[in-house]
Amino acid sequence: MATQTLPQTLRSSQTSPETNRPVRATLYARVSTAHNGQNPGVQLRELREYCQRRGWPVLSEYVDVGISGARERRPGLDRLLADAHRRRFDAVVVWRFDRFARSVSHLLRALENFKALGIEFVSLSEQVDTSTPTGKMVFTVLGAVAELERSLIAERVKAGLRNARAKGKRLGRPRVIVDARRIAALRAQGRSWRKITVETGISKGTAQRALPSPPKIV
Repeated sequence: MATQTLPQTLRSSQTSPETNRPVRATLYARVSTAHNGQNPGVQLRELREYCQRRGWPVLSEYVDVGISGARERRPGLDRLLADAHRRRFDAVVVWRFDRFARSVSHLLRALENFKALGIEFVSLSEQVDTSTPTGKMVFTVLGAVAELERSLIAERVKAGLRNARAKGKRLGRPRVIVDARRIAALRAQGRSWRKITVETGISKGTAQRALPSPPKIV
């Protein structure tokens, strides 16, 4: 393989600015199925070659096989995030965004955590590297897009509520009708609060509040 000349932005980030030592890298790879020719080794080979070109020693590799990217819990990714909080590495290198995160919001939360911990993030396919000015700009743009998405969702919800009110629809939880006389009669018959809640279909607290408080003895 021919030796590739690294751009200045890559040459300058071969060492950690905090410790002035080689950046300790960790790799993450995921395939949703072990069939159909999917193999995390393909991703890991490219990630290892990338780190070798940058002079980053690879301390660990985290792999999830046969796990969909839509799943919230992934054993390999969970261990990676736990070790990130222990500062066991300086950079996380992935093959592509969708191999790592299940959504833009999930990606941004992870990147914000990495940023707070002083850990860089690299995605080969998208050529994003948060240790470079361009990578930081992409991170900022992604954050703005996610914020816009949240604002649009909130506005759609508010518009839906306004439309429902205009049509005379009752919003919120339905009002619970409490028959205080029936509750008092059941208590007078010696029924327990548990049996009363079963018969009336209301909570114990609601049933108790329906009865007048006994007068205080002065």
